[in-house]
Amino acid sequence: MAYVISDDCISCGTCEGECPAGAISEGDGKYEIDPDTCMDCGSCAGACPAGAISQE
Repeated sequence: MAYVISDDCISCGTCEGECPAGAISEGDGKYEIDPDTCMDCGSCAGACPAGAISQE
């Protein structure tokens, strides 16, 4: 089950640097996680200062 980024994302980019799979990229207005690349490790969710990342 991949992680997703909600509209609570503040576009700080912290999650992108924490992702060991490189599954996170800057999208339109918020960051996005590629579900096919996501390893379900949760590193991004733990790093998000806005609490905008959760499991799908």
